[in-house]
Amino acid sequence: MLLWLSRHANCLGLVCNANSGLFCALRSRHSMSFGNSIFLFFCLFWKTMDCIVLADRTVFVQVFDLSSVKPSDFVRYGLGCLERLADQGDNCAKDIRANLRIMVAGGDGTVGWVLGCLQELNKLKREPVPPTGIIPLGTGNDLARSFGWGGSFPFGWRSAVKRYLNKAVSASVVHLDSWQAVIRMPEGEITELPHALKKAEPADQLEFSKASGSELTEKASCYKGVFYNYLSIGMDAQVAYGFHHLRDEKPYLAQGPVANKLIYAGYSCTQGWFCTPCTASPQLRGLRNILRLYIKRANCSEWEQIQMPSSVRSLVVLNLYNYGSGRHPWGDLKPDYLEKKGFVEAHSDDGLIEIFGLKEGWHASFVMAELIKAKHIAQAAAIKFEMRGGEWDRAYVQMDGEPWKQPLIQDQSTILEINKVPYHSRMINGDS
Repeated sequence: MLLWLSRHANCLGLVCNANSGLFCALRSRHSMSFGNSIFLFFCLFWKTMDCIVLADRTVFVQVFDLSSVKPSDFVRYGLGCLERLADQGDNCAKDIRANLRIMVAGGDGTVGWVLGCLQELNKLKREPVPPTGIIPLGTGNDLARSFGWGGSFPFGWRSAVKRYLNKAVSASVVHLDSWQAVIRMPEGEITELPHALKKAEPADQLEFSKASGSELTEKASCYKGVFYNYLSIGMDAQVAYGFHHLRDEKPYLAQGPVANKLIYAGYSCTQGWFCTPCTASPQLRGLRNILRLYIKRANCSEWEQIQMPSSVRSLVVLNLYNYGSGRHPWGDLKPDYLEKKGFVEAHSDDGLIEIFGLKEGWHASFVMAELIKAKHIAQAAAIKFEMRGGEWDRAYVQMDGEPWKQPLIQDQSTILEINKVPYHSRMINGDS
């Protein structure tokens, strides 16, 4: 349909008198049946392109299926078409482009995919970047929860869709920090690359080398990715990695959220997350045996090493208030505690990111049940992990739910550096 829009761009101004636009993105082949049902609902009642009335205004609505149209194609062709029409003097196209909003029906991964493609508009100076709202169709839906769209989609979804779209065109816009993770390996490669991570281009590698003050050798490799919710290293990522592989190999075992949670819990036990003492095996010791943590505090250019407790077996870098299907592991901290620790109240647009630790599975379970708080470690404007092999030849990392196995080199450091992306993502506030 984006191809149709591109070919028939000259007709848009003749059939539409709208002064704002709403592009709805969803996967018809979503793992939950809602995705296909909502797509059919859009097509039957509003077509894939139409002008309808939402929140007392005429809105140009276009629906596209992420199963067949990538968000990058939408940015290139869909928005490119509107921009060409606007440049040719089409006032309707100009108003739609200026007031355009995006509604994504999906989970956190789908939303992050769309946000990542929209970031290209900032790089190309093609402002304004359309703000994004969410119809929550995923399992955790922490992005949707954080911006007032709820943690699940209601069963009375036909009437709910109209309510969501009315909010989408009328609600206020807020900001979200996004963070770039860069991995520099002295040699070797990541064999199973997750979607969230890409091999850096030579120009990017040169830029990263200059920023870090160290040159990459011919054997070295460099990867980069952007996350919006969290990045974690350690036992939780190892469990997630095993769970994802088991689900891919035996998809019939994962038939829904309840089955997924049971499998996840069982896999946690087999990996020693619950049952093995932290000192029982070299493979299960605390992270500080292989990892050094450095941070830059707000308004500071120098790296500061942070000592990690020996009991920490999972380290989580968190951007949002919500984590793990609406849990709050960082918590609502009292002013006297904030002052004592040198922290400030956490927000998703403050240019700071929170670091906390989880010990063993029981500790993590109590944290996720919100009976206790996680181990608060630091609050930072930038983070650097220095990982070195020895008894361990790998670490496990996950970024916004996508885990991978990170090779480690004995006596050589693998660097994972996290810095804030210089521009915010724009989100539609579902609570407003």
